[in-house]
Amino acid sequence: MARSKKASVVADGYLQHELEVALRLAQEAGNLILQYYRTGLAVEHKAGREPVTEADRAADALISAGLRADFPGDGLLTEESHDDLSRLGNERVWIVDPLDGTTEFIDETDEFAVQIALAVQGQPVLGVVYQPTSRQLYYAVQGRGAYQGCGDGARRLHVSTEADPTRMCLVASRSHYTSLIEAARKSLGIGTVNRMGSLGLKVAMVAQGLCDVYLMTTLPKEWDVCAPHALLLEAGGMLTNLFGEPIVYNKAEVAGCQGVIASNGLAHAGIVEALALLLVQAEG
Repeated sequence: MARSKKASVVADGYLQHELEVALRLAQEAGNLILQYYRTGLAVEHKAGREPVTEADRAADALISAGLRADFPGDGLLTEESHDDLSRLGNERVWIVDPLDGTTEFIDETDEFAVQIALAVQGQPVLGVVYQPTSRQLYYAVQGRGAYQGCGDGARRLHVSTEADPTRMCLVASRSHYTSLIEAARKSLGIGTVNRMGSLGLKVAMVAQGLCDVYLMTTLPKEWDVCAPHALLLEAGGMLTNLFGEPIVYNKAEVAGCQGVIASNGLAHAGIVEALALLLVQAEG
């Protein structure tokens, strides 16, 4: 299959071929997802009552086949494919969420995305987040920056420079806005909250400087976090678990991450401290 011209990037360099493949597959998967969108698709439920549709499975199959064809020696972890743990023996592992925000896809809000990431020795070195209905494309490669768009029109992304939490904008889940997130918002004095779907799209808001911090207090899977993590790092931000600890990928337990704090980095330590106090109070 010929590579789309849309998969071109600003400059050649580190992981160039990997990036071009990921960009192409993300856009092809997004186009495939749109064939199912707003068609009254049947909804099934996996363990934990997580919704899944034929669109999730079709996008997963397309991306998996493409990555295996181009990178047969790499490991692969995707949301909708069986994980036989063979990836644990690989230094390089592709981590894929073929449809991040399935609930929003079902609810027809447009707040869903395709996410493709590459982790090397447990660290996110490449990430692509693609929103199909708006054709918004976000991508990053370690050491090469984070961008929105593609080709000559790509715009480099930078986090905001706001250091005062009372002037920050919090982006949070539309469907999982917990009492702990609300308590943290009040403790930090954050007055502005933007609620939306798709973890990838929320972290992209921070990477663009449109919001300053994102909080997730439930337990994400590796495929939820890896691509946006790579994006935010290259935009100058920080992403840790709720305890301020770094997230390492390609673990046997894919839901081992204890929540997420994604920020512009300037008040990250203070956010961790505020949450730590709230977590102690909740346990007491």
